Amino acid sequence: MAEKYYRLKRELVHTGRIISLYKDYVEIPNGTVAEWDFIGHKGAAAVVPVTEDGKILMVKQYRNAIDRFTVEIPAGGLNTSDEPMLTCAKRELEEETGFQSNNLEFLISIRTAVAFCNERIDVFVAKNLVKTSQNLDEDEFIDVEAYDIDELCNKIFTGEIQDAKTISALLAYKTKYC
Repeated sequence: MAEKYYRLKRELVHTGRIISLYKDYVEIPNGTVAEWDFIGHKGAAAVVPVTEDGKILMVKQYRNAIDRFTVEIPAGGLNTSDEPMLTCAKRELEEETGFQSNNLEFLISIRTAVAFCNERIDVFVAKNLVKTSQNLDEDEFIDVEAYDIDELCNKIFTGEIQDAKTISALLAYKTKYC
């Protein structure tokens, strides 16, 4: 697989609040120029918050893209492309769950949709949680619930949890810590 791909041009089509949409023109190995959509994303961080009794705090929120409520690990986008992932993870943990932790350990890094998007999410495990208060964004309405890992795995395998970052994080957590 030594064939070469050459990006000839990247055109900005739209800039949104979270993403930028581009049209890429790429010369592929047979010499043809392919047009590919590309979504640029600053990146994000997520957290598996573990309580003293081993339960995992999950957030329940409405997701417009799929028009339903989801159960997910807390997560959010970087404020700037050079913001440290750990800083973002700590902020999102408190913002969405109302807990802080000075004990965050890196778990995994995931790419959400490699065919058309560069989004990277670093996932951390947070222990020694300290209760503060939620600090939600103006457009966020989030409920927080605690589950044990087997209950969450059941939700994955029954299709109730379909969010890729959440599935990846929970299964990695179970493999590494349980």
